[in-house]
Amino acid sequence: MTETLSTFAQELVDRHAETLEGAIAANLSRGYWSPFPETPKAYGEDAAANGRQAFEAYLGQRFPIDQADTVDWAGTEVSPYGEALGITYPCPDLDRLMESMTLAIPPWRDAGAEIRAGVVLEILARLNARSMEIAEAVMHTTGQGPAMAFQAGAPHAQDRALEAVAWAVEAMRRIPAEALWEKPQGKRPPLRLRKRYTVVPRGIALVIGCNTFPTWNAYPGLFASLVCGNPVAVKPSSRAVLPLAITVAVCREVLAEAGFSADLVTLVASRTGERIAADLALRPEVRVIDYTGSTEFGDWLEREAHQAAVFTEKAGVNIVVVDSTDDYKGMLDNLAFTLSLYSGQMCTTTQNLLIPRGGIETDQGPKSFDEVGRDLAAAIDGLLGDDARAVAILGAIAGESISKRLEAASGFGEVVLESRQIEHPDFAGAEVRTPLLVAVEGPDDPAATEEQFGPITLLVPTAATTESIEVLRRSAGEHGAITAGIYSCDEGVLAAAEVAALDAGVALSSNLTGGVFVNQSAAYSDFHGTSLNPAGNAALTDGAFVAPRFGVVQSRRHADEEGA
Repeated sequence: MTETLSTFAQELVDRHAETLEGAIAANLSRGYWSPFPETPKAYGEDAAANGRQAFEAYLGQRFPIDQADTVDWAGTEVSPYGEALGITYPCPDLDRLMESMTLAIPPWRDAGAEIRAGVVLEILARLNARSMEIAEAVMHTTGQGPAMAFQAGAPHAQDRALEAVAWAVEAMRRIPAEALWEKPQGKRPPLRLRKRYTVVPRGIALVIGCNTFPTWNAYPGLFASLVCGNPVAVKPSSRAVLPLAITVAVCREVLAEAGFSADLVTLVASRTGERIAADLALRPEVRVIDYTGSTEFGDWLEREAHQAAVFTEKAGVNIVVVDSTDDYKGMLDNLAFTLSLYSGQMCTTTQNLLIPRGGIETDQGPKSFDEVGRDLAAAIDGLLGDDARAVAILGAIAGESISKRLEAASGFGEVVLESRQIEHPDFAGAEVRTPLLVAVEGPDDPAATEEQFGPITLLVPTAATTESIEVLRRSAGEHGAITAGIYSCDEGVLAAAEVAALDAGVALSSNLTGGVFVNQSAAYSDFHGTSLNPAGNAALTDGAFVAPRFGVVQSRRHADEEGA
C-alpha cells in the first residue's frame, strides 16, 4: 500500500468510525437505529428532481461504466410502467474477468478489515447521497410505487448492507493480528512461538440479483463479501439491471479513488438466451454465491455449486392464523395494507389466511368464516377506493408471469374479492391490479401448498385454531415460509403458535393492528429469514451469513528467531 493510499484509506476509516460502531452496537441491542434518513425531504429540496434527471440521462444509452474485459453490450429492460429503458450494459469475457478479479485480491486482502470497512462505508455513504436516483431506477425496473422504491430500494437497502458489514467486521475483529504463545516446560526454558493470523477471503463472490427487490436483497451479500476481502461479480436480473449497475459504478469509483483495483466489483450483463448465472456459479474461481429467486434454481445452486458457500432465499408459503381479536377493524386494516402493498410481490407477503370454519370471536361479536372474508374484502376496497392512492400502494405488476398467475387463481375456489385493474394516471402502460381473495377447500388444497406470488390471497378454512397452528407448523416446515402471523386474544393460543414457529423455523408476528406489518423487516433488529426451513438457507443477517466468507491463515516461528 502506497503512502498516499494509506493516508486516504485511514481518512475513510476515521470518517466512518462512528457509523460503523453505531451499527455494531445496534446489531447487539436490536433496537431502532439508522444513519440513513428514510424521508425524501432529508435529501434536499431538489433531490427528487435531480434523481429523476439522473435516471432519464441513462435512457437509450450505454451505461457509463468502464470494464476492460467487455466484449459486447446488452440490455432488454422494460419498465413495468410501460416504457423500454433502452439501456445496454457490459457483457464480459468471463475468463478475462475472473483473471482480473483474482489479481485484485492481494492488495485488498492485505489492507485489513478496518481499511476495507472504511472504504465500504464510503461506498454506502455515496450510494445514500444518490438515493433518489436509485429510487427512480428501482421504481422503473421493479414496478414498486415511488415511496417503496425510495425506502426499500435506497436507505433500507443501505441499512441492510451496513448491518451485514458490521456483523462481518465484528467477526474479523475477533481474530488478533498476532500472539505470543508460551508453554512452560518445567525446569527447561518455555516453548515460545510468535504467531500471526491473517483473515483471508474465500475468493470471487457472485451475487445473483432478483427482479422485485434488486438492491434490498443483493446488498447484504455484496457488501459482506467485499468487506471480508472478496471481489464481487454482480449478475442482476435482466429485468432489473439499472439499480445494481449504479451500485457497481459507485463501488468501482470509490475503490479506484482509494487506490485499489476497480475490478474488485464488476457488473455482468447477459445477452438473450445466455445462462451466464449458471455458468458463473460453477466456475472454480467463484467461492461465494448469494442468490434470491426461484426455488428451482436455488435448489440447483445448493446442489451443484460444491466449490462455493451458497446463500439462498427462495419461495415460501406465508401464513397468518386468525383465531380471535379485540380489534377487528385494526386487524382488517392491517391485513388489507399487507396484502395490497406492492401488489403482494414481496417474499414476506401473507398468502394463506387460516380461519376456523366456525368463525372467530371479535370485539364486534362473533364473525363467521364468510363474514371475515367479506369484511376483509371491504377493508381492501376501502383502502384502494381512491385510484390515486391505490396506485401509490399497489405499484405495477412486475412481469407477465404474475399476470398469468393472477388470472388462473380465480379458478382456485370461490372468489370473495375480484382483482380489478386500475388505470394509472401517469403511466398508461402500467398494469395495476388490486388483490384477489379466493376461498379454497382447505389446508390441503393444492393452491394452498405452493407459492402464489403476486396479489393473490387464499382464505383457508380449518376445523379449529388447533388445526390452523398445526398447518402453520407443517406448511412452513415442508414448503418454507419467511413470515408467519397470528391474531388471538388467548395467551395459550399465542404460546402454541410461538412453539409451532420455533418448530418450523419461521419468524412470527402476533396481533399486528397498527403501523407495523408482517411483510416489513427492520435492519439491525429483525432477522429476515432463519435458514431453518425450505424458503432459504440464510438469514439477514446473523453470524452464519458472514463467517463463511473468509478463513484465517496463520504463520508461526520461534519467538527468539531474529525478526520474529
